[in-house]
Amino acid sequence: MRRLVVAGYGMVGHKLVETLVERGATSDWEIVVFAEEPRPAYDRVNLSRYFTGATEVDLSLAAPGFHAQTGVTVHLGDPITEVDAANHTVTGASGGRDLPGCFVYRTIEDLVAIRAWAGSARTGVVVGGGLLGLEAANALRSLGLATHVVECAPRLMPAQVDEGGAFALRRRIEELGVTVRTASQAIEVVPNEHGAVAALRFGEGPDLDADLIVFSAGIRPRDEIGRVAGLEIGARGGIVVDEGCRTSDPRVYAIGECALAAGRIWGLVGPGYDMARVVADQLAGEASSFTGADCSTKLKVLGVDVASFGDAFATTEGAESVVVSDAVDNVYRRLVLGDGGRRVLGGILVGDTGPYQVLAQMARGDLPTPPRPQDLLSGRQEPGGVAVGVGELAPTTRVCSCNNVSKATICDAVASGGLTELGQVKAATRAGTGCGGCVPVVADLLKVELAKAGVAVTDHLCEHFPFSRQELFDIVRISGGRSFGELLATHGRGRGCDICKPAVASMLASLGSGYILDGEQSSLQDTNDHFLANLQRNGTYSVVPRVPGGEIRPAQLVAIGEVAQEFDLYTKITGAQRIDLFGARVEHLPRIWERLIEAGLESGHAYGKALRTVKSCVGQTWCRYGVQDSTSLAIQLELRYRGLRAPHKIKAAVSGCVRECAEAQGKDFGVIATERGWNLFVCGNGGAQPQHAVLFAEDLDTETLIRYVDRFLMYYIRTAGRLERTAPWLNKLEGGVDYLRSVIIDDALGVCGDLEADMEQHVARYRCEWRETLADSDRLRRFRTFVNTDEPDPGVVFVRERGQPRPRRSTDEGDQSGPEPVLVGISGRRAGDTG
Repeated sequence: MRRLVVAGYGMVGHKLVETLVERGATSDWEIVVFAEEPRPAYDRVNLSRYFTGATEVDLSLAAPGFHAQTGVTVHLGDPITEVDAANHTVTGASGGRDLPGCFVYRTIEDLVAIRAWAGSARTGVVVGGGLLGLEAANALRSLGLATHVVECAPRLMPAQVDEGGAFALRRRIEELGVTVRTASQAIEVVPNEHGAVAALRFGEGPDLDADLIVFSAGIRPRDEIGRVAGLEIGARGGIVVDEGCRTSDPRVYAIGECALAAGRIWGLVGPGYDMARVVADQLAGEASSFTGADCSTKLKVLGVDVASFGDAFATTEGAESVVVSDAVDNVYRRLVLGDGGRRVLGGILVGDTGPYQVLAQMARGDLPTPPRPQDLLSGRQEPGGVAVGVGELAPTTRVCSCNNVSKATICDAVASGGLTELGQVKAATRAGTGCGGCVPVVADLLKVELAKAGVAVTDHLCEHFPFSRQELFDIVRISGGRSFGELLATHGRGRGCDICKPAVASMLASLGSGYILDGEQSSLQDTNDHFLANLQRNGTYSVVPRVPGGEIRPAQLVAIGEVAQEFDLYTKITGAQRIDLFGARVEHLPRIWERLIEAGLESGHAYGKALRTVKSCVGQTWCRYGVQDSTSLAIQLELRYRGLRAPHKIKAAVSGCVRECAEAQGKDFGVIATERGWNLFVCGNGGAQPQHAVLFAEDLDTETLIRYVDRFLMYYIRTAGRLERTAPWLNKLEGGVDYLRSVIIDDALGVCGDLEADMEQHVARYRCEWRETLADSDRLRRFRTFVNTDEPDPGVVFVRERGQPRPRRSTDEGDQSGPEPVLVGISGRRAGDTG
């Protein structure tokens, strides 16, 4: 029997071993693996899950008993340091350590060491603003460190996104409180008196203080073994291989990040898996070659969706670009077209990657390009929620690049195996078990095949709950469950995720489960809800008191002014007739709200998926054109629905006449006065895709109006999808507004009594969350920037502009004539969402 030695047991090494086992190669080959780490291969793509509770077992790629059952020998913690190809031997050894406080971000050992060091650190710096660097920055932020990202290129993720995409990405990241420094070349790590990290020095500009530094600057091929063995090495590193992945010694193969294949180092797991399959073919005597790979990728970076595909930078001759940029929501989309706009070549998506799968398939040629491909930038979908064109993919289309799974394989598995759930498809085909980028297409193909078979297609919330949001809401409502853990144990599986946790938190809040930051509820909330305030780009928070109907007393205005002056907050009157106070530090929030509540103000819930405001004009009380008292009605509605948690934010308005000064027809629900009563409009919204509200009912008296709004809001909360505003919710309702009228006005479903009772229960249970917080000393303990000091955050720096503070921008640096810095904090460990 021949012996195959595998040097390195990462994801690509495991793919080679796994592929050989699947093909029965163990009958001809004795497979021996040498691993540098003390554990078998694991999922490096999702490595950061280790910081959110995932265990080594969760991340492991090898099923329990895999090596014993297959006869594969694995030497853990014993990396190969020498290859003697002439004598067919290898030599193993162990390795050394780095400067205290300096780390890389690659292995579980790295993460364990980072977490241990972070316990006494205050400020962390990541050198490298690429994919892995931003993942590392997210980890440091989750550990409570003031986090900085340093990139030598002029923009973040230079290999994946252009300037426009990088700008949108940077703004999103800075909104999370991460400081970004581009076009900066780090040249030296400055030690402290104990020999550990103290600062990072640059070729130009001041040093950056740091207690911990993570290096993630580019893909550095691990070619040490090749050099020792005398194999051909590329000019910039990497073991040179041919199309069969053979090195200059035909008895030695190289795959993954150590290999210089097709003229480059491939830094993604998909190409590495392709190389592994090629070597498995070669060892089996089959013709196979690696000539390159599709590097299209879709991922989440610091919570921001980012995707690039095909010729993303328009290098093809004659290529033209269509760009859609939304600076308000920091969404950027670029579509590269060829042949006069008749063919999709590539693209970049930041902030919203909805159309990625369809556009990427078009760029590969697996889907025909429609007459106006730029229309797909809106992410439109066919009825039923299945992505446009997914059923038109060619059977041979490779849906999962990581595991080489075609559309035909997926569809055949669904049809022949009677599969009905996404998890079953992943288990049967392994599609979606690599980087996870293909999961949306796999899910859509499952829907298509089930529809063909006449099986009812359900829209499950996520893989942990086999229910739609509407079904899960009904389970919570009927069962009376009051915790996520209880719901998961009785109706779900696994640990939960960042989709189902906040969704269930919203359901529990809608059904009156109590204070949202007590016990388990706290860990389920979105970022803003953790501190009952909106997180801003520099890590501070905004304070937004409720001003019902836009009516405010002079004493309350004075109180707001005094608070803003005392805490040096930026103040702005919003389009929703409220006053926003920006720049509040976490530890100041309780003191600020204590002052505001003493003045008779309360939480405006600007931080939550809830009712925001009911905007109004002055109506007939003051205006000579007004025909009804719009201000009084707006106040009545806002006080009735305040704190009402929903799938998404809710905005409303009341206008006192047809002149419509309150813009009621652009709101989730709006009311316009008539001579005989009130006209009710529903399901409008502004934003990037504005939609005019629909006239729902005319000339209503106040009691009937409120009854209809009660029913409408509760029906929306019960039946809408996750993060779905009222406008798209109405668009998806079969029968549209006529059906909605039959439910709300005619009680066609017989649920109106329940809807009204639910609303009355909400009104009776309402409590101001900030008043509840201030009354409990235990609840106040969470409002600290750092867990080990009360000193302010060093990353929070303001400058003055037009007499008010604003966050310092990177463009302010070096500008001697620019605004003067007014606040610099002292570092400490941040008490973040995991604190």
